[in-house]
Amino acid sequence: RGISSDQRPKRPLTAYFRFLKENRSVFRQKNPEMNTMELVKKIAGAWKELPASQKQAYEEARKTDWRRYEEQLAAYKAQLSPAQAAALKEERRKRLAKRRSFRAKRELTVLGKPKRPRSGFNIFVSENFQESEGISPAAKLKQLFDTWRKLSSSQKQPYLQLAEDDKVRYDNEMKSWEAKMVELGREDLIRSGKQRPKKVTAETAKKAEPAKASSHENKAKLKLKKSEE
Repeated sequence: RGISSDQRPKRPLTAYFRFLKENRSVFRQKNPEMNTMELVKKIAGAWKELPASQKQAYEEARKTDWRRYEEQLAAYKAQLSPAQAAALKEERRKRLAKRRSFRAKRELTVLGKPKRPRSGFNIFVSENFQESEGISPAAKLKQLFDTWRKLSSSQKQPYLQLAEDDKVRYDNEMKSWEAKMVELGREDLIRSGKQRPKKVTAETAKKAEPAKASSHENKAKLKLKKSEE
């Protein structure tokens, strides 16, 4: 309490990032037509061609800042109680876990991983969201949730069938995608045997349908409750 991780001393910039920070505006003025990615590539090329003697100046500045950082970090840690240190450590762990999760999701997007199949309720919402009553998205979702619960089995059937078709689409796309990942040497992204979808007969699918629908409804209900809070 009273101490935030934002007060923790910031790690000093590396020699390259110091060079980039100091020269970015100059490169921008000389190359106004370039986008950010092109500009960064140009600066990286300039750094690569920079003589070792000039790079050394940036490296020495980094070393000086690093010594100052270690002193400030030691002073920062010294003022923490055991409880504060533990709380900040947990805060940092969660932040790093969130960052790793974001990077992993971004990597899967870049690699073109197929989108997960939608449920019947999801399809119903996407088709009726714009026309639904309610000012806010949460109000619209609540209204659609109530409408979905009141639909008869025969009225829900078209949406549930579309959901089953989407599962077939997802499974076929995943098989092709996983084969591609094997070729790229990324077996770590392949679903394990336990995660692979089991072959489902028409009879078992019919029995599982009400349970799945109920599960999706419960999830939607939890989302509504959080949004209202």
